[in-house]
Amino acid sequence: MANESIIKLFEDKKIRIVWNEEQEKYYFSVVDIVQVLTDTVNPTDYIKKMKVRDNELAKGWGQIVTPLAYQTAGGKQKINFADLSGTLRLIQSIPSKKAEPVKRWLAEVGAQRIDQMIDPEQTFQMAVEDYRRQGYSDKWINERMRSIEMRKELTDEWQRAGITEKKDFAILTNVLTQAWSGMTTGEYKRHKGLTKENLRDNMTNIELALNTLAEVATTELSRERNPQGMNESKQAAQAGGQVAKNARQDLERQLGRSVISSRRAADYIHPIEDAKADELPFEGE
Repeated sequence: MANESIIKLFEDKKIRIVWNEEQEKYYFSVVDIVQVLTDTVNPTDYIKKMKVRDNELAKGWGQIVTPLAYQTAGGKQKINFADLSGTLRLIQSIPSKKAEPVKRWLAEVGAQRIDQMIDPEQTFQMAVEDYRRQGYSDKWINERMRSIEMRKELTDEWQRAGITEKKDFAILTNVLTQAWSGMTTGEYKRHKGLTKENLRDNMTNIELALNTLAEVATTELSRERNPQGMNESKQAAQAGGQVAKNARQDLERQLGRSVISSRRAADYIHPIEDAKADELPFEGE
């Protein structure tokens, strides 16, 4: 069971879900989760008993729960929501048969993570198998794995330059992406109609190649220029993205059309039983 499966499970029930575009997070109504998983007629009272029964849950309640304004029949009201991490923590405290599948999934994920820490190669192998199950071809998977390796080299270089905060990595990625594509990562995802999905997993072959070129060029320029801190790293990211932009514009002139696609993986990938082993899932636009 993947995160998306849990989200789908909740969507099938009467659970209110809020998507935060800025954070790229789903939030789930706490009382709805408790009601669905316990069939209690008074979820508010059940939650109080949960907090009495689970001291650690009560202590961390402020970090688990986020009050959000939600439109109801009586107008907008503040309702307690939890993101996916908080939701899974709540489920751990619910002694219900309906919660058992998710609890088993959590145990499996924990065991897998320990195995991956012992043998990191398993992470790579698992990613390959996950892509295959989704219907991607081996050729596309090989390109995607190489792009992941190139991305890792870039983030390592950013760390060497003194970049450590997650938000700063996101800022630099936006600078690079906008430089070659004309859109920030968020704008690019909206262009493809994506929310939580990974942008790179939904790029065409040409888009993925250009994005990888931008990242490789940024890595090499950063190594050459030896930037220190955010401002200098931004300049290197802008320059690396410009290299890929030049390549994109040259190709578009020869093709007579844009290579930036609004299509995503779901528009290309056939069910795995119908996919040919040697067929590329994407064709560049």
